[in-house]
Amino acid sequence: MKTKLLGIALFGLTLAAVVYYPQLMAKNTQIDTPIQQHITARPKIDVVFVLDTTGSMSGLIQTAKEKIWSIATTMASAQQAPEIRIGLVAYRDRGDSYVTKMVDLSADLDSVYATLMDFEAGGGGDTPESVNKALYDAVHNMAWSQEEQTYQVIFLVGDAPPHMDYNEVRYPEIVASALEKGIVVNTIQCGDMPITVAPWTQIASLSHGVFFQVEQAGGAVAFDTPFDEEIAELSARLDDTRLYYGTAKEKEKMQGKVAATDKMHAGLSFASRARRAEFNVSVGGRTNFLGDNELIAAVADGIVDLNELDEDMLPETLKAMAPAEQKAYVTELSEKREELQRQIRDLSADRSGYIAKKVDAAGGMENSLDQKLYDAVKEQAGEMGLEYEDGPAY
Repeated sequence: MKTKLLGIALFGLTLAAVVYYPQLMAKNTQIDTPIQQHITARPKIDVVFVLDTTGSMSGLIQTAKEKIWSIATTMASAQQAPEIRIGLVAYRDRGDSYVTKMVDLSADLDSVYATLMDFEAGGGGDTPESVNKALYDAVHNMAWSQEEQTYQVIFLVGDAPPHMDYNEVRYPEIVASALEKGIVVNTIQCGDMPITVAPWTQIASLSHGVFFQVEQAGGAVAFDTPFDEEIAELSARLDDTRLYYGTAKEKEKMQGKVAATDKMHAGLSFASRARRAEFNVSVGGRTNFLGDNELIAAVADGIVDLNELDEDMLPETLKAMAPAEQKAYVTELSEKREELQRQIRDLSADRSGYIAKKVDAAGGMENSLDQKLYDAVKEQAGEMGLEYEDGPAY
């Protein structure tokens, strides 16, 4: 009898193992779902541009306005699709309307760019500028990431040397602090003023960065293409697919982002808007495009169940709709978004091919700002495990 019971027990245990073992293994196996892909930690890039905005820098400021989206696209093109945050420090000198103006590091590049649009050249006078103060603000007053897998870099851009006669912290000490924080400082001299070369070279050398010179206006590649206007128009339609949910405060914050987007569509060239569109449809540009609490993506990713959202959390557009209408509307916007993104990617590929031919015809543009920035980023970010292969985006 005992033998029979033992046999039954062993059979039961065996059967249980056969039935439940695959389920247990499935629970212990990481399944790469779309949600997990969305939340998996990616490498990060924090970049702060420290820009001289005195009177001699009008050409460079305009170049920055036109090219910052290409720079973001270049940085986001690493094989690991890093998350990008950008910050700005504009500087002039004592006695001007401001010494420094800061825009903190943010993944909301639209809002950062909307501020950059307001930068104008002015002030200055004597040759040295408040470089030390600007560099100090960039190192000490930005919300740098505390995560280890982050490429942290400053690009100091200007044409004049720092004031060394002010009673303030000077660049050797500031750069030492940057090194302690893991921040690389690269220096870009605009023009060929001889007295700027030595301090710019020393700042880069002390921080293990690179120094290079470009022409006064920046020397960036700036070709318009036959595809820019259509891409810009598609980008505006893509932006219109965004719906924001959440508390009143959260939705108000995103309305600020929408306002920044509208400002760009109204005030930027077709070429600049095309560059932004190319960035936004890349993996690295997803955060900038969506912002926070974007409903269409949250539903598609399974983060939000539309039926479980309280009415006051819904976007205003959906509040007057019945549940079935809400679902249909969200589905329609999601499908429209996918189609617009596909069209932008296809046209962006045509645009890139057009520019590549122009660059080849011009001899490669190896001395352009675009190429020099790319070379610096490729080498320095490579030490953080980021791999770049495709060259600069234009």
